[in-house]
Amino acid sequence: MTVRLTYEDGTIRIETDEELPPLPGVEHDDRIDSARAPAVHYDEILTALEVAGVSVVDDVFDHPVMSLSTDYRLREYQREARDAWHANDDRGVLELPTGSGKTVIAIAAMAELGVPTLVVVPTIDLLEQWVRELEREFEVPIGRFGGGTQHRESITVSTYDSAYLKADDVGDVFGFVVFDEVHHLGGERYRDIARLLAAPARLGLTATFERPDGAHRVIEELVGPRVHDIAVDDLAGDHLAPYDVRRIEVELTDEERDRYEDRQGTFVRYLRDSGLTLSSGSDYRKLVMRSGRDPRAREALLAKQEARQVMMNAENKRRTLARLLDRHRDDRIIVFTAHTDLVYRLSERFLLPAITNETGTPERREILDRFRDGTYSRILAANVLDEGVDVPDANVAVVLSGSGSEREFTQRLGRVLRPKDDGGRAILYELVTADTAEERVAERRR
Repeated sequence: MTVRLTYEDGTIRIETDEELPPLPGVEHDDRIDSARAPAVHYDEILTALEVAGVSVVDDVFDHPVMSLSTDYRLREYQREARDAWHANDDRGVLELPTGSGKTVIAIAAMAELGVPTLVVVPTIDLLEQWVRELEREFEVPIGRFGGGTQHRESITVSTYDSAYLKADDVGDVFGFVVFDEVHHLGGERYRDIARLLAAPARLGLTATFERPDGAHRVIEELVGPRVHDIAVDDLAGDHLAPYDVRRIEVELTDEERDRYEDRQGTFVRYLRDSGLTLSSGSDYRKLVMRSGRDPRAREALLAKQEARQVMMNAENKRRTLARLLDRHRDDRIIVFTAHTDLVYRLSERFLLPAITNETGTPERREILDRFRDGTYSRILAANVLDEGVDVPDANVAVVLSGSGSEREFTQRLGRVLRPKDDGGRAILYELVTADTAEERVAERRR
């Protein structure tokens, strides 16, 4: 018995004149009178056929072996992570802290495998960083999918958005795919990228693998399980800066307290009367759905948003920030908030450069370059430096407001953990409004 495998529009086509043994993901396609499976199953199908003793004509890949070398010398913990990935047949996710050199491990794996590689990243900024790093390390042209460029090379870096559009066209080109910030792959659309690629070798990189919606389990099916993880505290003091997290509670002003209690009270009374608890996402979705037809539900939802605005943007947070900026006048500081409008108010009040999702790429790059060369010693950011941006070394982070996401907190902490030349400690300040729901938010993210 002989079976021929070919790649076709994101699928593996299996052709034979005889009855096939059971194969993963394979179904009969009546349109072509042939068996077919999503490309993600290619390696499993090949292995199953070999185990069954079936002769295979494999026409899926026809790429040359690449001669790549790197000057990187992996640290012991990086070698352990790489070896764990190799031990799982070159598939799986590595969960390592921000600043620990996940990119270095991926580049070492590219050199070892020597096959065409696709690197998938969430942002244009991160695409540019990967391209610069790869051009510096390998003497081969680097392709790009994203940012107005669609140019393929044996090593190509793509945004998730561009990879989603092109995966079925290039699924038989790359034998190795690296998903940076792999937790993004759990999104409904992005999952198709991994399904349509036939690449046998798959590596996911992240500082925070698990998703609150449980979609990390889908990622495990598409990329492989988490094969190695390292906590921040395992590296702090040796390979990352030692650090302190200091929580500062601030009080609402009398006027803010009255406003907060009024708005929060409206919200809580509606929950009590309606039987909702918001202890689960389903109850919150019910509230949102009810707000479209029930005036009281809409009032409650708006009241909750107003109460949140009051506690997140308390005046005493701004006064405390002023004291911290003065205390750390000789340090390099990043201030994080959850609200764009607050960033602009703080920028005007303290005369500090600000980066938000409204900041254009050239301006953002200029601000970060000036932070890097010391022209600026402090910057403000609204949710845009959490991941996917090469933030120059800072040693103090101030979190004025944020979500209850552990991922967001870990990424913000990671922005100040790169080792310091003077061996100094990094500090993250959490400003939390006392006697408000923000205390519970802060506990969740920790």
